[in-house]
Amino acid sequence: MKESLTSETLAPIDLKILRLLQQNGRLTNAELAEQVAISPATCHRRTQALIKAGYISGFRGMVAPETVGRGALVMVGVVLDRSTPESFAAFEAAAAELSFVLDCHLVAGDFDYFLKIRVGDMADFNRLHGSRLIALPGVRQTRTFFVMKEVVDNRPLDF
Repeated sequence: MKESLTSETLAPIDLKILRLLQQNGRLTNAELAEQVAISPATCHRRTQALIKAGYISGFRGMVAPETVGRGALVMVGVVLDRSTPESFAAFEAAAAELSFVLDCHLVAGDFDYFLKIRVGDMADFNRLHGSRLIALPGVRQTRTFFVMKEVVDNRPLDF
């Protein structure tokens, strides 16, 4: 395998390693090697190369939100008062500091940003909205969407 991986140089076996790890990041190297039919040493080298090349950005356990008092999922559309690089940078820096914001995406369309937030209930969100969200730099308007049912969440990438 080449030292420097690109999407054009990924072998089918590397793609299989990525798919398997995406489905179950807790696979041991031995289990992964067995499933892709290569030696553990080769599997380890390939996996390390994929990490080094940026194909694998990290590993973490997925915690069931309701078990830690964060069962309510809220999506918030944010409109800023100005569309300048400075206002975007100020908003992004401030939003990144809020631990309850799981995702923050700059979007095209009616909103400037979409935030994914986990809270315990509507009262928790109301408190955070009134004290923290509308106080973010440059916020002109927010629109809140309470998720009633999570149909698909954190699906593995299809490649």
